[in-house]
Amino acid sequence: MSARAYAPRFPPRLRRHDQLVRVTGDIASNIAERDRVYTWRPMAVTGAPELLIVMGAHATTDQVEEVVARLEEAGCAALVTPGREATVIGAIGERELLAALPLEGYAGVEQVLPILKPYKLVSRELSPDPTVIEARGRRIGDGYFGFIAGPCSVETREQTLETARVVAAVGATMLRGGAFKPRTSPYAFQGLGDEALDILREAREETGLPLVTELMDPRHVEEVVDATDVIQIGARNMSNFSLLAEVGRASKPVLLKRGLSATVEDLLMAAEYIVKEGNSAVILCERGIKTFETSTRFTLDIGAIPVLKQETHLPVIVDPSHAAGRRDLVLPLARAAVAAGADGIIVETHPRPEEALSDGPQQIPTAEFPEFAAEIRALASLMGRTIG
Repeated sequence: MSARAYAPRFPPRLRRHDQLVRVTGDIASNIAERDRVYTWRPMAVTGAPELLIVMGAHATTDQVEEVVARLEEAGCAALVTPGREATVIGAIGERELLAALPLEGYAGVEQVLPILKPYKLVSRELSPDPTVIEARGRRIGDGYFGFIAGPCSVETREQTLETARVVAAVGATMLRGGAFKPRTSPYAFQGLGDEALDILREAREETGLPLVTELMDPRHVEEVVDATDVIQIGARNMSNFSLLAEVGRASKPVLLKRGLSATVEDLLMAAEYIVKEGNSAVILCERGIKTFETSTRFTLDIGAIPVLKQETHLPVIVDPSHAAGRRDLVLPLARAAVAAGADGIIVETHPRPEEALSDGPQQIPTAEFPEFAAEIRALASLMGRTIG
């Protein structure tokens, strides 16, 4: 199996990349068909998995069904995750009730372990195999490297299309662009809103690149979900739990940025809010955190990349543009991200950064972007990654 299958709740469902199918009763036949294309129908999780049931490498689907049926008879539920090495079942229910069930004695069960992490659904304990997120045929995770690039803000049609053409020509996999912009100053440019979404649609139609744009307000969910291919939740909204729940019910992947002062656990718990609502297609983004250091805009936490890769099955990408705050540092930080094992980067580029309405100093001129892209592609290849 080329990518892990993931089931957000019981009755179990299986996922191929970011596409879900609900299993209606016959686990065996649905597992056999897991590589087909399915319609994505997010379904919320009603409780947290408390127990991990690891099936043996040679466990049959009948044995998996027997364990799931026993859990159901006891009033519990299950998350079934067929993996590369073995199937894992996450048991949902009262911990005391689950502990009393003689699950170790069932045929095919290798071991039964408590899930100790506060984040359950995004943990590698529950899903050991890495997730691959797909948008319009472009992939991120498990060897696929996502190269996301574009302007900080959609300012004009001409500026956006010019940037999109360059980004597509150098082999980027997705186009980023801000329609709604969270700014520190209330007097700064706040984005073009719906007009920007129309411009981004045109850029996608011309280049074929999937779109990544930020959602700031639950009132804009319908417009943004309709326009974009990947919903970005910015650093300032990482702890906006009502917004996280909204995108958790959406049928599009979510790019979740780490908050300015958030810990790794804070980021994973924010992702848990999204996955709990049924949307398991989440991309985590390290974009730098606030420290006492002032030589860069933020401090890029390179150490968070391998930590996150150990803790979660979700893809992890890096935003070197916002961390650096100055374009001369974007390439060195991007190199570090690739070398540390990131599943992708998201960078900003603009035809004329000196005229940009937002974050001009950190945007790479499009005239210089082919050279930047060539180095990133070469380094990703050296690390054994395939540009998605």
